Formats: sequence, C-alpha cells, structure tokens
Amino acid sequence: MHIEPGVVDGAKMIFAYGTAAAAAGYALKLSADDLKTHSIASFAIRAIIATIGVFIFFEVLPHFPVGISEVHFILGTTLFLILGAGPASFGLAACLAIQGAFFAPSDLPMYFVNITTLLFPLFVVDALAKRIVPADTAYVDLNYMQVLKMSVVYQGGVVAWVAFWAIYGQGVSAENLTAVASFGAAYMLVVLIEPIADLGVLAGAKGLQRFSKTGLFTQRLHHPA
Repeated sequence: MHIEPGVVDGAKMIFAYGTAAAAAGYALKLSADDLKTHSIASFAIRAIIATIGVFIFFEVLPHFPVGISEVHFILGTTLFLILGAGPASFGLAACLAIQGAFFAPSDLPMYFVNITTLLFPLFVVDALAKRIVPADTAYVDLNYMQVLKMSVVYQGGVVAWVAFWAIYGQGVSAENLTAVASFGAAYMLVVLIEPIADLGVLAGAKGLQRFSKTGLFTQRLHHPA
C-alpha cells in the first residue's frame, strides 16, 4: 500500500504535504467527535490498540511487492468497526511513523504520501457507515453486504490513491500503467478476505459485550448511535 521512495519527489511533494495536512486536520476532527462520547482514557487505549494492530498488519502478516507498491492486509475496516475512526486514524499515522523511524527509514520521505493513501479511504468508510448502517443497529449486528461495501470502499480507495501517486509522480508510460494495474488487481483480492475477517471479529465481539463500558471498544460496536 505504500509508495516507494522516488515515485513522488521534488516540487511534486508539495501536494503531498497539503493532502497530509488536510488528512491530519480531519483526523483531529474525528478525534474531537469521538471524545464527545468517550473518555480521554478510552481514546488513548483504543489509539494504542490501533497502533499495535497496524504494526502487526504491516510487519507480521504476509506482505509482498506487486507492481508499483506492496500488498498488505491493513484491515482498515476492522480497525474502524472495533475502535472507531479517530483512534484508527491515529493508529495508522503512528504506525507509519514508527515503521519509518525504526524498521524502514527509506520510507520516511514518503510519509506524507502514505498517510494520505491510508487515511482518506478511512474517512470515506466513516461517511459511508453513516449512510448504510441504520442508527438503531450496532456494528456487531452488521451483515455481510454492509461489511463488504465498507471493505470495497477502503481497499478501492487505497488502490485509487496509489494509482494517483504513481501517475502523478511518474507519468502515464506503458510500464508505469502496467505496474499500477498489476498492483490494483492484486490488492483488490484483499476484498475477498477482509469482509470475512471483519465478520469473524464482529462475531467474537458479540461475546465481549460485558466489556463494552471498559473503553476498549468504540461505543457503536455494541450500541446503536
């Protein structure tokens, strides 16, 4: 999901700084919304859980280079459904920083590009959930089609941003377009796995409803809006 160093560089990085700043601003807005219904301690716990989860997704689960980028099992909708949009945003941003600082320093120049790629699709999933999930439905009661729509939107958003950065940075040569297409085709296969993983996690979460007041989960997981 990440853009390799050199794909976007020079003056073109200015746009990435702008999109990353916009993403950070909206993530702060989502965090402020979260704090209206959750304590600071709950937000902090969920942000830490999200960071650990993303680290596992990035560094422990299988990932492999395809075309212009790498295919990772990010499970962005899982983070959103269990922890909420604000903590999920924090976890994605924090883990990218940790990964760049300690495990892949060569990725640091692309931090603003990659943070845009991961956060904007999450924001769209948050907006989509408000439209397709009735207010009286807790997330643990979602059906397969609802979860599938969220997964397609998140993974499709990641692919769209990767394609944009590749074409924006390297142009529309046949080689570049082929690399983008091969990445997109491979990455969208994640859609076959993520909804099943989401439903499995949600099914497990049903048995944890007694912990719903501990602050470990977003309130919407077990309760209607």
